[in-house]
Amino acid sequence: MKNEVHVKHSGIDPTAIGLFGLAIVTLVASSQKLGWTESVSGVISWAVILGGIGQIIAAFYDAKVKNVFGATAFFGYGLFWIATAFSWMIQSGVFGNALQVSYDPKQIGFAFVGYLIFTLFMTIGALETNKVLFFIFFFINFLFLGLSLSTLGFLPEFFHNVAAIAELIVSILAFYGSAAALLNAHFGFVFLPIGKKFNIIKAPQNK
Repeated sequence: MKNEVHVKHSGIDPTAIGLFGLAIVTLVASSQKLGWTESVSGVISWAVILGGIGQIIAAFYDAKVKNVFGATAFFGYGLFWIATAFSWMIQSGVFGNALQVSYDPKQIGFAFVGYLIFTLFMTIGALETNKVLFFIFFFINFLFLGLSLSTLGFLPEFFHNVAAIAELIVSILAFYGSAAALLNAHFGFVFLPIGKKFNIIKAPQNK
């Protein structure tokens, strides 16, 4: 997750692959929330492989080039999707009836609250990356706000719809960000603009 065009990453651009994984899993997951598809059974494989493993691979490559922000983001959200997939499997009875009947969905609701907090400070960091990444994080905030409140029982239908719309917007932006990261590096110039950083957070001046 960087703003440069000419960065090389040992044959892989972690931003391109990580955002592609995010784009796919949020597209599939939002289709269920919006009522275009049914149940989460068909989402699980995409959550584990694209949302989870795909973003974790990107995180490892970002870590290799000491991009702390990118590595933290991809590790954090990659692990989120794997944990979410396991929660869906528990609800579906994959790990046995005892876990299924004792499952309390409000527990994942508190996990969503935790990820909302995580996303809020990642959004602050994204101010100094580029505008595409900033708006991806900006709408992820609304995704987790909607997931948190709907799962915990606060206006569940309204906040479910907030989460669904925000997730679809995240998918569209992530597809664009992935395409920009790949094509800008491939062509060697800005083929798809991503917008400069906001440049509003500055180190304090020593007196």
